[in-house]
Amino acid sequence: SSPHLVQVRERIRINGQPISKDLFNKYFWMVYNRLEETKDPVHASMPAYFRFLTIMAFHVFLQEKVDLAVVEVGIGGAYDCTNIIRTPVVCGVSSLGIDHTSILGDTLEKIAWQKGGIFKPGVPAFTVAQPERPLEVLRERAQERRCPLYLCPELDEFEESCGALELGLAGAHQRSNAALALQLARTWLQLRGCQGLGDLKEVPASTKLAGRQVPLAPAFQPTDTMIQGLRDTEWLGRTQVLSHGPVTWYLDGAHTTSSIQACVRWFRQAALKQDNLHDGSEVRVLVFNATGDRDTAALLKLLLPCHFDYAVFCPNFTEVLVANNADQQNFNVTLENALTRCLENQRMWTQLLEEKAGQDPWLPSPLRVGGLLQPSPARGSLLLVPPAPRPLNSPALVFPCLAQALRWVAQGRDPHLAAPAASGAHPHPAASSGAVLLREAAAVHVLVTGSLHLVGGALRLLDPTLSQ
Repeated sequence: SSPHLVQVRERIRINGQPISKDLFNKYFWMVYNRLEETKDPVHASMPAYFRFLTIMAFHVFLQEKVDLAVVEVGIGGAYDCTNIIRTPVVCGVSSLGIDHTSILGDTLEKIAWQKGGIFKPGVPAFTVAQPERPLEVLRERAQERRCPLYLCPELDEFEESCGALELGLAGAHQRSNAALALQLARTWLQLRGCQGLGDLKEVPASTKLAGRQVPLAPAFQPTDTMIQGLRDTEWLGRTQVLSHGPVTWYLDGAHTTSSIQACVRWFRQAALKQDNLHDGSEVRVLVFNATGDRDTAALLKLLLPCHFDYAVFCPNFTEVLVANNADQQNFNVTLENALTRCLENQRMWTQLLEEKAGQDPWLPSPLRVGGLLQPSPARGSLLLVPPAPRPLNSPALVFPCLAQALRWVAQGRDPHLAAPAASGAHPHPAASSGAVLLREAAAVHVLVTGSLHLVGGALRLLDPTLSQ
C-alpha cells in the first residue's frame, strides 16, 4: 500500500504487520544489487522510488511464500507499475474521486478509464455505487477487456442475514468499503473451495445488459471470521481519534473533495460526542496542508462548516531540520516552496472566513492576515514574522514545521508533546493570544487533514511507538 505514514516498512506487510527492519534490509539490498548488476549499461537508470518498492514488495511476497497478496495501485491503474499481474484472483474499484488530475485526467470519466485498466480477461471485478457516467466507463472497460464486472450490494443487504455489522472504521463511507471487502474476500474463499457464500451468475463478456447497467452481485451471510474482521479493522491515519487529556486529535488523511466531505461529516459527529463529556469551553483547531495539484481552495471551503476557532497551516516536514528522518522527507519539495503554499492557504482561509462572515452570525469578522518568512540568525531556522500592525487574535497561522504547529496547539497539555519554547519561538501576537484560549479551554478538538503525509508526520509526534 502507499503512501506510508511513519516508516517505509508499512508499505510491505505480512499478516498485517510491517516487515521487520532485518527483512527490509535483507530484501532491499538483494533487489538493489541485482538491479545494479543487470541495468542497461547505456542508460544506467534504476527504478524510481515507488517502482523500486513495488518490485521489492513482489520479491518479498514470493520469497516469504505468502498465500495471498493484497496489492493497492499507486496512482490510477492502467499504467501503474503494480499492474503487471496478469491473472489476479479478483479486482476491486472503490468509490471514485478527483485526484492526481495531471496524471489521470480532470473528470471522473477519465479517472474511471484509468482505474478500469486493472481489469483482466476472465477475472471477476467488483465496484461500489458510482455516478452513472463513470460507472458506464467502468462497464465499457470491463467489456473491452472481457472481464465480468459486478456491483456490490449495500452493506444493509448483508445485515439482513446477520444483524447490524459493527465496523472498526468510523464514517458512513466505510460501509461501501466494507461491502467491497466482503465481495473480494468471498471470491478468494470460493477459489479455495469454501461453500455456502452465494454464487455469482455468469456474465458473458459480449452481453449487452438491459439499460446498460452493471449486474448486482448477490449478498450473502458473512462468516463469523468476516464479522470479526470488519469489527477489528484498524487503519492508522483514517478517521483516527487520539485522546490525550484535554486535547483530542482527529486524524484523517482525506485529500480529495469527496473524502474531505466524508471527513467533515465524521469530525462533526465525533467532536459532538466528545463535547458531551466536557463541561465548559471548547476550542476547535484545524491543522491543514495539501500537496500536488490539488484544488486547495475547494478543500478548505468544505471545511468551513466545522466552525474552527483557529486554522494552522504548516508543511509536511516534522521538524525544520530533518537530519534523522529520511522516511518522511520529500526530496522533491523545498521548504521555501512548501511554506509559500502554506501562506497561500492562510490567505485563502482568511478570505473564505471574510466571505462567510457576511452570511453567518456565529463568525466574528476576521481581520486580514499576512506574513513574511524571514531567517532567524539566532536559531538558523525560518520563523513567521508578522507585518505591523498585527491583529491580536488571528484565526489563521503558519508554522515552518509540524512539531512547532502541534506544540503551539497543545500548549503543553499533551504529555506526548513538549510545551512550545518560551524564548519567542512564536513571536507574533496572534500566537500568544490564541495560546491563552488553548491553555484555558476545557477541551481542545484538533482535526489534522488534507494530506496523508501530514497525518503521518503528526502520528510520528503523537505516538512515538510507531517509529520503533
